[in-house]
Amino acid sequence: MPAVSALPSLRQLRYLVVLSERLSFRQAADVLFVTQSTLSAGIKELESTLGVQLVERDSRSVRLTPLGEQVLLRARDLLAGAQDLMELARGAAKPLTGVFRLGVIPTIAPFLLPVLLPPVRAAYPELQLHLREDRTEPLIEKVRAAELDAALIALPWDTGELDVRELGRDEFWFVARTDDPLVRDKEVAVRKLDLDRLVLLEEGHCLREHAIAACGKRAAGLVPTVEATSLTTLVQMVEGGLGVTLLPEITLKAGLLNGTSLVARPFATDVPSRTLALVSRPTAARAGDYALLAGLTAEQLRKASGPKGASRVGKRAG
Repeated sequence: MPAVSALPSLRQLRYLVVLSERLSFRQAADVLFVTQSTLSAGIKELESTLGVQLVERDSRSVRLTPLGEQVLLRARDLLAGAQDLMELARGAAKPLTGVFRLGVIPTIAPFLLPVLLPPVRAAYPELQLHLREDRTEPLIEKVRAAELDAALIALPWDTGELDVRELGRDEFWFVARTDDPLVRDKEVAVRKLDLDRLVLLEEGHCLREHAIAACGKRAAGLVPTVEATSLTTLVQMVEGGLGVTLLPEITLKAGLLNGTSLVARPFATDVPSRTLALVSRPTAARAGDYALLAGLTAEQLRKASGPKGASRVGKRAG
């Protein structure tokens, strides 16, 4: 290998990052909109520039060398820094203009975005909002890698070094069929919940962990016998008599129970809740944009919260 005489290009580093995610030259080339030969040549140029082997290739598999893994971490940081540089230049112009890549978790997106997007578009017509829905951990990783500018998530969650702007509380409500004994009262005591009947989302959804935490110490280590892949499926399971559940208030306000005969009751004391938050990289240059977006989102969250202490009953379609 020749001695190092030049610096890697951002294009080459981007090639390495995408290849590490796909571990397939064909798939990575498709993502990058280049040919496989162009991608392969770019990786070889990067290896030649650094004077080390980064990728092991054979007819069956692609994998990074141990040194390649270390270079990958630095490559992600450099690409994130370059993205921040672009954001700094954009931030010198009008606020919330151009492309803004926002991630949102599935238990927030369909319930908050319909009320958030219209006022955002009205206030900032030059903003091009690119949305991605995913679970919390993948979104956080994409924020760290500068693949997303920010993400709307729910706390508590380990956000590490990311900047966190709390937007407001989203209280949990008890949801069950009309024949469930606990819905006879206007409010429900958390201690009366039968944990064996609790229907939750499958592992990987932060709402699952928040619901378990809401049940207190006696729920530690709880493994639900019935799990759902989405909130819609969860509601169907409860209506089918498979158990009871806890749902965030914004989902009820958005009409998640409409078309069902389920009943929602608020909790009496020590009301469990999650906290919605906007997370971003602390080194990102668009601090003003994050503050503006966080303010708009917090305002819409307040509007999306239902009246306290009022019961909700699903409205049958037709």
